[in-house]
Amino acid sequence: MKRKTAMITGSSRGIGRETAVAFAGRGYDLILNCMHSETELLNLAARLERQFAVRILCCCGDIGNFEFVQNMFAKIHVFCGGADVLINNAGISYIGLLSDMPYEKWELMLHTNLTSVFSCCKCAIPYMVSQKSGKIINISSSWGLYGASCEVAYSAAKGGVNAFTKALAKELAPSNIQVNAVACGVIDTDMNACFDTEERRRLEEEIPAGYFAKPAEVARLLLQLAEAPAYLTGQVIGFDGGWI
Repeated sequence: MKRKTAMITGSSRGIGRETAVAFAGRGYDLILNCMHSETELLNLAARLERQFAVRILCCCGDIGNFEFVQNMFAKIHVFCGGADVLINNAGISYIGLLSDMPYEKWELMLHTNLTSVFSCCKCAIPYMVSQKSGKIINISSSWGLYGASCEVAYSAAKGGVNAFTKALAKELAPSNIQVNAVACGVIDTDMNACFDTEERRRLEEEIPAGYFAKPAEVARLLLQLAEAPAYLTGQVIGFDGGWI
């Protein structure tokens, strides 16, 4: 029986890295991507290949660039035919007043956080349709649901991911392809390393669960979604410790 393959963007660190570990541990072959941390990604791939005896294809580059994504999927076709699971995890944040935000930063936020989701989905869907099965999971944020002051561009991009998820799920349901998103709250990653000790303490007090979630906790949820019943689709699932 052919082993399933999971593609994970932004997988050199944080949620993406832990997701790669979780899926490799379950026996999935992997397609891993990052833009800047090629050495870390290759080291991760080598370790997972040794530990779990899975096949891994590493593709380093900008997934907001559609030409790069097309070339990447050409390599994926040779590697395994296509991805059975696509996890759109790559993302960046920007904190600051909208009035002070350079236009180029706005473009970069949309390019990285939203256009990349379009590009990867567009290229992954034909194989999934041919197989009459597939799972697409988009990493979103609580701010995509509720908005955050001084994170307007990030909130807008993640809000776009949420709407994209719901619409695409309806489009692909007849082909037995499920599309869901996880709206993460505060996860203990480099993206949230901007908080000093006191800021972190105050924020933890606001979260009913009382702590920042670990990336491995998100990874476990993503693995569950990848293996969930087909009737679960079109959902934006909050993962915030009861915060919002």
